[in-house]
Amino acid sequence: MIRISNTVVGILNLLSLLVGLAAIGYSLYIHLDIGGNATDCQRVIKFPLLIGGGAIFIVSLLGLFGSFCGKNAALYVYLFLMFVLIIGLVAFTVFVLLVTNRNVGKKVSEKGIKEYKIGDFSHWLQKYVLNDKKWNDIKSCLIDAHVCRGFVLQQNVSAIYNKLSITQSGCCKPPVYCGFTSKNATYWIVPKTGPAVEDSDCTTWSNNQKELCFDCKSCKGEVLVNIRQQWRNLAIINSCVLIFVTLVYIIGCFATRNNDYSSHKYKRYRGYP
Repeated sequence: MIRISNTVVGILNLLSLLVGLAAIGYSLYIHLDIGGNATDCQRVIKFPLLIGGGAIFIVSLLGLFGSFCGKNAALYVYLFLMFVLIIGLVAFTVFVLLVTNRNVGKKVSEKGIKEYKIGDFSHWLQKYVLNDKKWNDIKSCLIDAHVCRGFVLQQNVSAIYNKLSITQSGCCKPPVYCGFTSKNATYWIVPKTGPAVEDSDCTTWSNNQKELCFDCKSCKGEVLVNIRQQWRNLAIINSCVLIFVTLVYIIGCFATRNNDYSSHKYKRYRGYP
């Protein structure tokens, strides 16, 4: 069992080494090949990919070197980094559960249309996502992804509303309470008497395809809904990764013990005390 542990650690780290190289490669591809044609979304992930890929590569290299070459110094550093990773995963998972532990966003319409209030989310999540720089990046990604294309307005307006995604509902049309009349999927006519209610979202809406309601509170609320759900899913994934990393850590401990045993046996064979 102890001897097998070295092989298992080596194989697992070989796989993670390839993952790290892939992340580094894609980051360099964005920087060198795409260059000025890179979208804002790609620029956002460029450096995190490079840093994350580099960290995975270095840690995996230590694990490979320590397990296959029997170098305990490398394995000790590897285990220390793995232990730090385990603590980080636990802390991050708990943090995600705390910042997303709020009641599901309340709909502001009784017509079943998915429109959420910003106030339905934790203050930390609002501050983190809705600051000017972060929101400009998110808005650029929404525009790059063409989230407001691909749906056709039907005669029955409420029917198409039910088919809209959460993001489309908040970002691609003015809020229902504004009382605007739809001419087509993304073009709305303001009543001659003005919006039905005095709300900043009603005046923020624009028929310009690059503006629409991307700066509306409703759009920000829908994005927060998506982020909260994704973070909850991430917490589940983190829990699975935590179990996996813990198992690798335990196997790594066996590998270290195996190296110690082999080194001690070798010294005895050579006549060392």
